[in-house]
Amino acid sequence: MRTPLCDEFGIDYPIFAFTPSEHVAAAVSRAGGLGVLGCVRFNDTEELEKTLSWLDDNTDGKPYGVDIVMPMKIPTEGTSADLSTYIPEEHKKFVDETLLKLGVPPLPEGEGREGVLGWLHSVARSHLDIALQHRPVLIANALGSPPVDVIEKCHEHGIKVAALAGAAKHALSHVTNGVDIIVAQGYEAGGHTGEIASMVLTPDIVDAVGPDVPVLGAGGIGSGRQVAASLALGAQGVWTGSIWLGTEEYRNLASNQGWETAFTRATSSDTVRTRIYTGKPARLLKTKWTEAWAEEGAPEPLPMPLQNLLVAEAHNRINAAHDPDVISMPVGQIVGRMNEVQPVADVIESLVSEFEEAVEKLGSYRS
Repeated sequence: MRTPLCDEFGIDYPIFAFTPSEHVAAAVSRAGGLGVLGCVRFNDTEELEKTLSWLDDNTDGKPYGVDIVMPMKIPTEGTSADLSTYIPEEHKKFVDETLLKLGVPPLPEGEGREGVLGWLHSVARSHLDIALQHRPVLIANALGSPPVDVIEKCHEHGIKVAALAGAAKHALSHVTNGVDIIVAQGYEAGGHTGEIASMVLTPDIVDAVGPDVPVLGAGGIGSGRQVAASLALGAQGVWTGSIWLGTEEYRNLASNQGWETAFTRATSSDTVRTRIYTGKPARLLKTKWTEAWAEEGAPEPLPMPLQNLLVAEAHNRINAAHDPDVISMPVGQIVGRMNEVQPVADVIESLVSEFEEAVEKLGSYRS
């Protein structure tokens, strides 16, 4: 499974693992891949500072990356205007009535009412500034190219920049802006995703950017066979996300039996692509919450970051309720393979061994 990216980053396997859990990220890096910590959940910059210090100390000197959410076009937000004033009352009423209809209890007074501020450009900038004080080898951006000055600042610190792309034209734009690595994220992926499936998207992007720009295949990758398929399509590695939600280490971040029940019983058809999570198209587990937003009379989701601010408290209430029928969870179509909770090291071992078996089997087909 060794590709040029392994030498470039000092890793054993070209398996890049996006996760909001520092425990998962550290375990992936220790096992030979590259753990990439998602920073969007950090409202408190002091908490992010402590978390990255923990990663520095718990990866056995192995490399890791961080993922931020930063649009290239800088919005005017988070300054003089209170963003909550832009949320229509009809949307707030719909959320309140839906939670009541689904039987989701309120949180204790004063708990979980703040939105995830990491969706704001100004907060993402602060995440970057803190990350540059630590030792990530990669800064990834979930919304495509970050601003050019951010890319240049990363390069000044010797850090590579990766950006997600859902179409070849987006990948070409990223390269023009100075992005080093393209993540070709197919329709099957969890979270923010485009409309083109990985089987088509990966070779399209590989051909568009040329041999000098590494591409990571993303979307629908949860087995060694799928890793082999991605590399066969021209990728130099894989970007994985959903499969790490089903690991023992993830429980350090989210111990939720209802949540585990939801994904372990799901099939590959139990997801939906919708804008109700952040305001941009993202793939979520299909539950009574997503179905309510699809009913006749439901309001249209708001643009980012207003939609996230609208539903932030609702998500906290839903998670606290531990009801697998209602849970709100970004996850890819690979969820159909996530039917048991395993240690990170076992997942890596399985990906590598199955990859080797797949490659060996393909070799046996030679005439």
